[in-house]
Amino acid sequence: MRTLGQQRAGFALEQVYSRLTGKEQKFLDEFKSLTAGIPSMILMNGFGQTLAFMVAKGDDKESKVDDKYLLVFDMLQAWLEKLSWMKKANNRRDFLVAIANMEQGHYLMTQKEALSFLEWVKRYAAMEAKGGGE
Repeated sequence: MRTLGQQRAGFALEQVYSRLTGKEQKFLDEFKSLTAGIPSMILMNGFGQTLAFMVAKGDDKESKVDDKYLLVFDMLQAWLEKLSWMKKANNRRDFLVAIANMEQGHYLMTQKEALSFLEWVKRYAAMEAKGGGE
């Protein structure tokens, strides 16, 4: 049996490797920079507001499938849904609505888990950008 921390680290590693492998260095550097700043954004602006910002900033047009904002959002959504802390959402909008409708205690607990998960994503993204995943 693995601890929650081990599961979190393993899932973050799997997400980063599967989604960033083969990306060009510029994208890796931008992703690394974004993941370094998202935890601070959550603490300063709030969890739901930061998620909404990422969706608003993101561009999921066919020409730009790998948008860094949406990539972080999707990783976080996948983790929270895997934990069964949140019901599987049909799309990003439904996920944001679920966040907005949470009771305060559950919201704060989910925010704390998101911050813990993002710390691992940030570390692995830095490693990938440095070429450490090779």
